[in-house]
Amino acid sequence: MYARKGIKLGLFGLVLLACNKAPVPVWDTTPYVLEYGDLPEPELPADNPLTVQGVKLGRMLFYETRLSGDNSMACASCHKQENAFTDTNRFSTGIDGLKGERQAMSAVNMLWNTNGYFWDGRADKLREQSLLPIQDELEMHETLPNVVEKLEQDTMYTRQFFRVFGTEEITAHKISLALEQFMNSIVSYRSKYDQYLAGTTMLTEQEERGMELFFDEYNPFFPETSGADCGHCHSGKTFISQEYMNNGLDSIYNDQGRKKVTGQAGDAGAMKVTTLRNIALTPPYMHDGRFKTLEEVINHYNSGLQNSAALNPALAMTMGTGLMLDAQDKADLIAFLHTLTDQALITDPRYASPF
Repeated sequence: MYARKGIKLGLFGLVLLACNKAPVPVWDTTPYVLEYGDLPEPELPADNPLTVQGVKLGRMLFYETRLSGDNSMACASCHKQENAFTDTNRFSTGIDGLKGERQAMSAVNMLWNTNGYFWDGRADKLREQSLLPIQDELEMHETLPNVVEKLEQDTMYTRQFFRVFGTEEITAHKISLALEQFMNSIVSYRSKYDQYLAGTTMLTEQEERGMELFFDEYNPFFPETSGADCGHCHSGKTFISQEYMNNGLDSIYNDQGRKKVTGQAGDAGAMKVTTLRNIALTPPYMHDGRFKTLEEVINHYNSGLQNSAALNPALAMTMGTGLMLDAQDKADLIAFLHTLTDQALITDPRYASPF
């Protein structure tokens, strides 16, 4: 009697275990539906298409502190959603209390960045960029083998890697592909300016005048109609350029910028031209965060350019007169730049921490 009762309890326990057992993961290549509004159609990596599970894994890794040496810091520590995926500190502080050497760049609209990553473009692909901060002694200060080992000990990750890649094996390359997928999914396309272009809202008179100044070309011969010519470098709906430019910050360079990668003298002090989308959310400005406000940035282009042999020719043309912007012009420009803020981006749950 007791033996039979014991058998019954044992079977009941097995049933409970079976009910509580996590489902076996299934390889899932369901495409991720990318939303980008009226932005130009992006060119997705042919060897790393966005999938629902791949983007999910990338988001997990983006917010995963175990990617750092002391398990305290994630990619999201320096690329905060509320700041359009950048850091409002001039230089981010790594796990050892050391500060970086350049201002953190915004990880938004990466699909429209087609000419290298980092301020100097030293990484050709986003997947390559994603692994370098992990290994940087000033930042996350960890080794890739250690990261793999830590993730391998967590069935949540081994199962998610299976869903994405069809195997539980975790490698640094797969980590980079997943991070690339998530960052490529972060798209800013719902600003007031986008709504204006779609005809669903109107700009104020000040914002509209600022827009005209932004896109109008500099003309020293007709000061009354001369613009700020910002659109020369920050063009199209993405407000980005694929160029690296010396924008006259210094006559003598503490940071050689693009020249460190190419070795070309003409690239001295040149840095990637970044997007102006969400620019009001991403102070401080420039590669070294020297400007705290948008007004300081405009003052630099208006009358503060430093001459050098590598100065961008289009900017050098303005040095004789400056941009001739008065106080009202500057205020109008700033008002327009604020229309590039995408409030939906900074609260979108698709980009928030999954933990």
